[in-house]
Amino acid sequence: MDPMVVNWLLEGDPAIRWQVQRDLLGAPPEVYLQERQYVAEKGWGAALLARQDPANTWGGGIYSPKWISTTYTLLLLRQLGLPPENPQAQSACALFWQYGLYKDGGINFFRSFKHSETCINGMLVGLLSYFRDPDERIHSVVDFLLRDQMADGGWNCERVHGASHSSFHTTISVLEGLTEYRLAYPEQGGRTLPASQRGHEFLLLHRLYHSHRTGEIADPAFTRMVFPPRWHYDFLRALDYFQSIQHPVDERMREGIELLQHKQTIDGMWLNYQSWQGKVFFKLEAAGTTGRWNTLRALRVLKWWTGSR
Repeated sequence: MDPMVVNWLLEGDPAIRWQVQRDLLGAPPEVYLQERQYVAEKGWGAALLARQDPANTWGGGIYSPKWISTTYTLLLLRQLGLPPENPQAQSACALFWQYGLYKDGGINFFRSFKHSETCINGMLVGLLSYFRDPDERIHSVVDFLLRDQMADGGWNCERVHGASHSSFHTTISVLEGLTEYRLAYPEQGGRTLPASQRGHEFLLLHRLYHSHRTGEIADPAFTRMVFPPRWHYDFLRALDYFQSIQHPVDERMREGIELLQHKQTIDGMWLNYQSWQGKVFFKLEAAGTTGRWNTLRALRVLKWWTGSR
């Protein structure tokens, strides 16, 4: 690992620095956890927290407008590594329950929907678990997700409308949510492992981003590297997920690893891609420039890949 690249990463936002210390340098917890505290006090994390309104929401809404709503702001704060006990985040998470549970056991923000939306509930389980929301109804939401798993091992928010094949987007959101749930509720979380393993196999059978019908790239957007991903799937989001759970390396990931290596610049970094269109409070990094987020994520994926073989 190039020391110059690591030093450049360490010159970035606290959200970058603490993850570099933990994931690339192997620093002890007392070092990176101290740095992590600065996420709420400086830089991107502090700037997002400052935009919370008196109603404890962001953007004046729970799920919209995208990408400045409460849901998407909390997703970003989780990715930055905001400490779970942050009171602003916890007060916002409590708002997710304002409609209670829908009849299918999930959370339904939209009364025009006659079902709970799977992708959203995957995200909500991740947020409620990460920020340690105490409401026991979260177990019902997890049950909803487990019942909603499809025969091919993944999930699709369009299943209720007749979809017969899982969605990459929905699957990664649910997998991330179930992982956070197992960390927050280790005693109850074990029951989700078989479902997650089936979800992993769905992604691996598709070699992370290929069509099950043609073998070609299922969507060119899956080969981009966008941070933050919002609800969108891409190959680096999948690889970073697998490294985060220390999944055994699998040869069906190799094509994604080679694509990641191919995208590395001559100076050992990775570029930013154009963000998903929508409202933002501010841009983290400019598109087309070398990006600390993509460089950090790529390096820890490659460290995991090479170190596990």
